[in-house]
Amino acid sequence: MLTTQEQLKYSRQTMMKKIGAQGQLALRNAKVLIVGVGGLGNPVSLYLAAAGVGSLYLADGDIIELSNLPRQIQFSEADISQNKADTAADKLSEQFPDCNIEAIDEMLDEELCDYYLPQVDLVLDCSDNIKTRYLINQSCINHKTPLVIGAATGFDGQQLLVDPRNAQSACYHCLFPASEKAPENNCQTIGILGPVLAIIGGMQALQAIKLLTGNDSQINQLNLYDGISNQWQQFKMKKQESCYVCGKESK
Repeated sequence: MLTTQEQLKYSRQTMMKKIGAQGQLALRNAKVLIVGVGGLGNPVSLYLAAAGVGSLYLADGDIIELSNLPRQIQFSEADISQNKADTAADKLSEQFPDCNIEAIDEMLDEELCDYYLPQVDLVLDCSDNIKTRYLINQSCINHKTPLVIGAATGFDGQQLLVDPRNAQSACYHCLFPASEKAPENNCQTIGILGPVLAIIGGMQALQAIKLLTGNDSQINQLNLYDGISNQWQQFKMKKQESCYVCGKESK
């Protein structure tokens, strides 16, 4: 049962029929891994901790730099040269003491994925490079762990849900096969605006909350955001049987 304090704190969420007390309990019991604590990981971790997710694992081996501050909203100039995961964990723990937060102050590799993924209910990919994205996608398929992917550059963003528990779910590799030229643009090459990251991070957090509370979430749908026109576009995907990560060739 929710405590009296929890009933008061989360009353605006529990009054929603699609959340309710049971949904809030599910959030309290949930364990979520956030990979990357930069422009996307900052708002994602704030929203999930604020929503009442019980345990967050924050993974990032990068240090905070001056150029991060316009978009990585948890950090200040006093945090420069500190590890992102450690710093975010400290700040979140102070703001949300009921949330159990563990910092992983190094870049995820295959060994770390195999250690942490069996412990969590959901992974959010907030990374900023293709190599990490492929690794997380492969690991989530291997461990049948749902994955919410977010990415943003310039005025544009994208979000995709991969749910290996559903046999029909496509994966990131279906969309961008590693054998082909995958998009490698990032904020270091073409720039980024902070509010775009807030929009995509908010969408990732929303998808995570829906999944954790048992609400329907759309697989095989790539959501693209255009910050110039303020428009969303949705593109339907299909699981690729030739995909060697999630298709027949992976068996």
